[in-house]
Amino acid sequence: MSLCPAAGILVDMDTSAIRVIVTGGTFDKHYDEIRGELTFKDSHLPEILLLTRVTLRVEVELNQLIDSLQMQDGNRISVLDSCRTSPEKRIIITHGTDTMSETARLIGSAALGKTVVLTGAMIPYKIQGSDALFNFGTAFAAVQILPPGTYIVMNGRVFEWDKVRKNRELGIFESI
Repeated sequence: MSLCPAAGILVDMDTSAIRVIVTGGTFDKHYDEIRGELTFKDSHLPEILLLTRVTLRVEVELNQLIDSLQMQDGNRISVLDSCRTSPEKRIIITHGTDTMSETARLIGSAALGKTVVLTGAMIPYKIQGSDALFNFGTAFAAVQILPPGTYIVMNGRVFEWDKVRKNRELGIFESI
């Protein structure tokens, strides 16, 4: 038996933790009433973990809070380094959708021998109708059942890192 930090209860579970690496993106944006725009304040992950009642051991790492359109090579390398040095073999990365495919390609081509799942949201978590909770929950299931490799999980679909792109016109991820 182990203590699940999100639920605060003892549960019978796999003792290996899942690392969640936070990078920002729409997933973590909030509405700034003063400036009238979406900005970053803190990650929503602690609240999301409580709401989703995850009963697995989770290690959350705040890597950065950035819009993926501003993400540069150095930002991506920071995410890759976190994946490399993580003692956990199962990793979820919350990431902005605009450049998620580029980060997935960098991590996937590194062939880390771990299961790495990138996910995000088209609508911020705090805005009604957000897909953040669904995508995050799907990522948790996927990271446990997929073999080692790098994947993008969005809107109920799982894509391999080298066979996916974001269709900006339709606002969806699709196979290539």
